[in-house]
Amino acid sequence: MTVSPHKGKMMHRIISKEQLSPTIARLTVEAPLVAHKRKPGNFVIVRLDETGERIPLTIVDADESAGTITLIVQAIGKTTQALCAKSEGETIADVAGPLGNPTPIVENKRVVCVGGGVGTAELFPIARALKENHNFIYTIVGARTKDLLILEDEMQRHSDHLALVTDDGSFGRKGVVTDELRDILKQDQSIEIVYAIGPLPMMKAVSAVTREFGVHTVVSLNAIMVDGTGMCGGCRVTIDGEMKFACVDGPEFDGHKVNFDELMLRNRTYVEEERESIRVQTQCASHSIEKVA
Repeated sequence: MTVSPHKGKMMHRIISKEQLSPTIARLTVEAPLVAHKRKPGNFVIVRLDETGERIPLTIVDADESAGTITLIVQAIGKTTQALCAKSEGETIADVAGPLGNPTPIVENKRVVCVGGGVGTAELFPIARALKENHNFIYTIVGARTKDLLILEDEMQRHSDHLALVTDDGSFGRKGVVTDELRDILKQDQSIEIVYAIGPLPMMKAVSAVTREFGVHTVVSLNAIMVDGTGMCGGCRVTIDGEMKFACVDGPEFDGHKVNFDELMLRNRTYVEEERESIRVQTQCASHSIEKVA
């Protein structure tokens, strides 16, 4: 941990950075208190500086002895782009957590883990915990294209069967993750639970398939969050007709009870504002380059 020269505040230093794809980075960050407490499924609320927005990021891994946590970030919005642009040695103002409820980990079962895009990073600690608890694991990792597939080797180590799927067929099976999932559920009728993490449309599609087979499904909801403590109400979701908060009641829920259509609509609330924010950020960066030149 380093100290800010302005107010004596502790800052979280980036120990290492690895580029997993052109838009996805793996960051190892100093956060000893979080590293000591985290469990699979927990997340942190990150703020880059004192005026920055708060974003939720799943804790992918932790090293308690080193006092570090691992975050995998896809540069999509303004803040994630700024975070992915940081280098080793730079700092993050706030890393608050661990937040959310730990993932319910079954024992001695036959399970399927389905990861879509950067959701595979969130799935990894769950798959590892499942393997440590003597489960037989089918893992399906999907992405739009080969360049967006991540953690293949890590998922392989903690799976009994690994299938890779890309929308464009650039690697593995061509299609979507539900194609592979349906085949597995047909072949192995002893599967008792499916864990799915990825884009909302993917989790909705997975839940629809597992509903046909009567297989319990756990999904992780990446709703709009602000404080991560249930105070703001920004991450409200409808579960089985009742309002819940993803940050304190989740982030994981029964996929068969989630109102995905409502959640997808709510998650688009600030799309235009995000685009404008990125436009201004890009414009400011261009002006800075021109001044230097």
